[in-house]
This record gives sequence, C-alpha cells and structure tokens, in this order.
Amino acid sequence: MAGVPASVVAAGGLIGGYGVARWTRKRALGGVALAAAGTLAAREWHARSGPAVATTLTTVYVAAFAGSHPLARKLGAWPAVFTVAGGVAAASWAVTGRRR
Repeated sequence: MAGVPASVVAAGGLIGGYGVARWTRKRALGGVALAAAGTLAAREWHARSGPAVATTLTTVYVAAFAGSHPLARKLGAWPAVFTVAGGVAAASWAVTGRRR
C-alpha cells in the first residue's frame, strides 16, 4: 500500500464506495470500490497483526457498511458514512496502528 495506513484505506473505502455509488448512480460500482479497499486493508491487517485481527477488523468493516444504512435514516447519508468510517479507522488504528 506504499505507506498508506490500513485505517485510512478502510475509511476511504467506505467514503469512496458511497461516493462512487452516489455520483455514478451505479451501486455495483460503489460495491467494487468498497470491496477493493476492504481487500487492501485486510491484507495489511493480516500482514501486520495476523489472521485473527484481520478477520475481526474485516468483520467490523462489513458491519460498518451495513450499519451505515439504518444510521443514515437518523443522521443523513453523508454524516452516517463519515461516522462509520471514523469508527472503522479508530478501531483499525487502536488494534494495529501502535505496532509500527
């Protein structure tokens, strides 16, 4: 990932995935962006902290994506996406960011 922290990639995947889906009006393209960033982040989590951490953080990433939908009804779409992206970035940093 050329020095980009996995926490940034994961948060960017959630934000970028939504942005792509919204601006192209093609949800599948947003899903591709979301999946690509999630895959890159998971590879880094695995390399840095092992398979158990990678599996846990990948589950958090997918849960954040799913959770952003009902949260959007309460906060609005962009605030919900930024909220879950921040949560994923914080979780990633807390688990893997201190081991540099």
